[in-house]
Amino acid sequence: MKAFLLPHLICPSCLPKEHRLELSVRRQTGDDIIDGSLRCMGCARRFAIEDGVAMLLPGAENDGYWRYEDSETLNRYLWSHYADLHGDAGNAAAVAAWAGALAHADTPSLDAGCSVGRIVLELSATGATAVGCDLSLSFVKAARRLARERRLKYSLPLEGNLRETFEIVLPDHLPSEGAEFVVADALRLPFAKGSFGRVSSLNVLDRVGYPLAHLYEMNRVSRAADARLLLASPFSWTSSDIPEERWLGGTATGPYAGRGIDNVRALLEGKGKILAPPWRIADARAVQWHMRSHRNHCETFTSQTLLALR
Repeated sequence: MKAFLLPHLICPSCLPKEHRLELSVRRQTGDDIIDGSLRCMGCARRFAIEDGVAMLLPGAENDGYWRYEDSETLNRYLWSHYADLHGDAGNAAAVAAWAGALAHADTPSLDAGCSVGRIVLELSATGATAVGCDLSLSFVKAARRLARERRLKYSLPLEGNLRETFEIVLPDHLPSEGAEFVVADALRLPFAKGSFGRVSSLNVLDRVGYPLAHLYEMNRVSRAADARLLLASPFSWTSSDIPEERWLGGTATGPYAGRGIDNVRALLEGKGKILAPPWRIADARAVQWHMRSHRNHCETFTSQTLLALR
């Protein structure tokens, strides 16, 4: 865990109270804490730092996180984030759209539910520090390894049992010194109020157990002024992921009847005063995202995207 994160960290177990974390180091290389722990100044709970990865889970983890720990899922996500760097167009257009929406400010940044980290690297390329958090230890380890070594090999099915190997090599325009990745829950972010001037949640909202809590947390860690929030989601509501009463759209009745994109826009703009100060929607667009299974099969879905400013 890079030392620049320490001033922003709080105990996720104590929320809504914000208690700082005290660092104990066992092994450190430069500004990278390799092994140690973080102790809450309030509840005294300890969070481990192992092999450079800070484990900042509150003890109420998403029950579905295990879905993202197998190697085949990791490889599919590596392709979706980095295929354009080894000759496949992949999601280059989506990355450009999202990174471009956030690239106008040199300020500390957060990507919640960062997966394997492409947007975090894009954010750090502006010269500011950027952190990504995800529940998947596999994803976070891969992102940290890529940021550290600047290259990473992975494979995907070609056809049947045949596989093809790819190598990601980070170009010079994606520096990684200012990027960091931690294991954390997007519903209880381990960061202090107002820590970030840029925050993003990309294809996460319809996968967390409590979408409104996720929006609240993204708002909490954003600065009260001079801030950007980028949210994208296909709004694929399913009761297997989220109880229907917690959906922010996709129902004919209830407080969030109608389309998810309309309800999220209204919340960001101040409806119910849940998210304060309110945001101003500066851009709304549809972005295509692709996930590859094998050479001849690629799933495509549309992420409805809002850029909010305040």
